[in-house]
Amino acid sequence: MSKPEVDAVVVGSGPNGLAAAIVLQQAGLRVLLLEGKNELGGGLRTAELTLPGFRHDICSAIHPLAAGSPFFQTLPLAQYGLEYLTPPVAAAHPFDDGTAAALVNSLAATAQSLGADEPAYRQLLEPVVASWPRIANDVLAPLRFPEHPLDMARFGLSALQPATLLARRFQTKEARGLFAGMAAHAIQPLGNLTTSAIGLVLLAAAHRKGWPLPKGGSQSIADALAAHFVALGGQIETGTYIRSLAQLPSAKAVLFDVTPAQLLQIAGHDLSAVYRWQLRRYRYGMGVFKVDWALDGPIPFTAPEGRQAGTVHLGGTQEEIAASEKATAAGMHPEKPFVLLAQQSLFDNTRAPAGKHTAWAYCHVPNGSTKDMTTRIEQQLERFAPGFRELIIGRHTFNTAQLEAYNPNYVGGDINGGRLDISQLFTRPALRASPYRTSKTGLYLCSSATPPGGGVHGMCGYHAARRALRDVFQLEAAPLYREAALAPAGR
Repeated sequence: MSKPEVDAVVVGSGPNGLAAAIVLQQAGLRVLLLEGKNELGGGLRTAELTLPGFRHDICSAIHPLAAGSPFFQTLPLAQYGLEYLTPPVAAAHPFDDGTAAALVNSLAATAQSLGADEPAYRQLLEPVVASWPRIANDVLAPLRFPEHPLDMARFGLSALQPATLLARRFQTKEARGLFAGMAAHAIQPLGNLTTSAIGLVLLAAAHRKGWPLPKGGSQSIADALAAHFVALGGQIETGTYIRSLAQLPSAKAVLFDVTPAQLLQIAGHDLSAVYRWQLRRYRYGMGVFKVDWALDGPIPFTAPEGRQAGTVHLGGTQEEIAASEKATAAGMHPEKPFVLLAQQSLFDNTRAPAGKHTAWAYCHVPNGSTKDMTTRIEQQLERFAPGFRELIIGRHTFNTAQLEAYNPNYVGGDINGGRLDISQLFTRPALRASPYRTSKTGLYLCSSATPPGGGVHGMCGYHAARRALRDVFQLEAAPLYREAALAPAGR
């Protein structure tokens, strides 16, 4: 491998690695980005997994946090071909009676569709949506004193609650099911503390910017970030898998977009005994089993809202979803798992040949499980979209071991880079003055194993690079985007 003269090295080109590299390069440093695979992107990759002409998102698919990222919004990514497409229904949540709850951009319309729960939904979500421009930069940051403490305190009173408790505000199956589906993105039992946080953030994101998907596939986000990094003068080297610090060129700072398991393998002997002990105690969460389909037509959801949605949550009632997630966390494989489904080709004609479609779905499984959940996932689809199986013309699956082989950061199939429960929400990966510093001077973590955790937003990379700039180079990162408040009309 060539060893150019650089100031900083970033290992891993997921959204956080790319974000960190851009922040460092913006500060005027000479930055080298190393990627083990021949393609950039980490969880942001798109490929023909089933049949020629059918383009599937290999990992992440729908991107409300990317479109609303305080860091990504400072970058001119549209100049590099990134275009977001926003479905009219952000997420649909069908029920067995043929109806569905629908999350749409308008808060007022979503609340009104929930009938008797309209007042409760407004009371819960209107303050979050209104205050989001003031609290976003603190919610998506390490633990610190907030810029707007009263707004953060109000958000925290709801966000810290278990989703099963907060859902008691609602009386209809529609509102309770919709909220449970949102909270289940936390990938942990809904009775855990803080599971309401991800539900509230996703609902607020829908009411501010929708739940968009990138035209052409998630790879488009990685390609745009990489193009901007190179335009700033950054260097990229692919096909360079780092297994030890000895492989790295000389640099004042090295940032790793990896989780604790990989950091221990790469740099374990150079880390302090206490820090190694903390990393070994780091806990990974549930894994996922993923299926991609090539289809002969659109999914025939019984509820019309399902046929207009970019994302569909398949799990029925709140009680059923809570039971499924609890059982999975206990090491079981539910007969009716909660399924998260995306149907990008309904809104992006680059994903499949004319008249054909793609679909993307996963369910949660015990960490490390290799059980094939294809039949159970397809049964959930048939439950709410009779005739789905007749449309399948191609199929590709990933179990947890295959996902980890594809992306080593997905330890045991955990796509969040570690459990996001209350014990690891702010202290991931270890209890330290800064979660991004390791015990070795100049060595930093910038992955989703650091705050604010999983999701395509780049904020872990931004904050890690900001820490390195201050510590090593006595420089400051560029300021984050400050979103304007929305006018109440139409919301």
